[in-house]
Amino acid sequence: MRLLHTSDWHIGRTLHGADLLREQEAVLSGLADVVVAESVDVVVVAGDVYDRAVPSADATGVLDRVVGRLLRAGAAVVLTPGNHDSARRLGTFSGLLSAAGLHVRATTAGLDEPVLLRDEHGEVAVYGLPYLEPELARHELGVPGARSHEAVLTEAMERVRRDLFLRPGARSVVLAHAFVGGGVPSDSERDICVGGVDLVPAPVFDGVDYVALGHLHRPQTITPRLRYSGSPLAYSFGEAGQGKQVWLVDLDATGLAGVCALALPTPRPLTVLTGTLDELLADPAHAPVEDHFVSARLTDDVRPSDPMRQLQARFPHCVHLEWTGGAGGGDGRSYQERLRGRSDLEVAGEFVTHVRDGVGVSDAERELLVRALGAAAREELAR
Repeated sequence: MRLLHTSDWHIGRTLHGADLLREQEAVLSGLADVVVAESVDVVVVAGDVYDRAVPSADATGVLDRVVGRLLRAGAAVVLTPGNHDSARRLGTFSGLLSAAGLHVRATTAGLDEPVLLRDEHGEVAVYGLPYLEPELARHELGVPGARSHEAVLTEAMERVRRDLFLRPGARSVVLAHAFVGGGVPSDSERDICVGGVDLVPAPVFDGVDYVALGHLHRPQTITPRLRYSGSPLAYSFGEAGQGKQVWLVDLDATGLAGVCALALPTPRPLTVLTGTLDELLADPAHAPVEDHFVSARLTDDVRPSDPMRQLQARFPHCVHLEWTGGAGGGDGRSYQERLRGRSDLEVAGEFVTHVRDGVGVSDAERELLVRALGAAAREELAR
């Protein structure tokens, strides 16, 4: 049996306010061509199907068309909700949809009830674990003392292994949405839990043939049987230049037979440009990226006037602008380091200069700042 491991579609996500639905539909619809070309039997989506719990009508339309193409191409589809999805909404009509080949595994109570598929070697059990919010899942799973993602996933996998024990000879696949130890995050994920408290050790998933992970947007291999496919598009400029892919997973009579990466197209690449405004507007070397999504880092000593409008005249998809020039702006020091040893008056004066595009503080304004800072200090002492 051949599976296509995907995750983190995040349908409806924007890039600094720019709508990505067209690019998302282009890439995801292309998976149907992969299904045909590679004779894929089942496509799995390991969480974060949508970017928000209540997706827009346009976002649900994209999912409808994409899944329809996959089903018509001949593949079954198994998907689970991630931490961005509403499991209840995603699971609506799941019983009816399964008859058409779309299997939504969205309930905690049913996580040990696999989608059962067959090939010439027998049965393949595909278990979909929805994202398990510990505070809710610990009660649903009957383990009130389990207060971490590791603890509730440990219980979930115990249930999977118990069910699998009753299916001798069945090969097994698990879909899970988690931050597994050894994974490398990027800056476009929104953490499942703060501070890495709910990092899940890889051995939690022992005992199955393949684990299709979601949550981290960078494709990576934790072990040969435990992998992240990553997101199908780059969702932050920290991912600029990062290749996106899916995993093609083969199961034979004994279990996992092989895994290979298939590169995905990039409808509109992401590019970070650095330089003065005049350099970015005039340098012919930037011509190849004029149609890219662009993040511009301006190094001008004085903040330019209306730079975004000027940049978008050349780069119509410039969506992010950062000014790193000016006093102390581009020397690599943190904000706290730049303030160390400076008086409140110096800091306030620099702020006025900053918001007025380099026009400094006059003597009269300096006197007003002195009075204001003095009044603030007296008020603080009076408290």
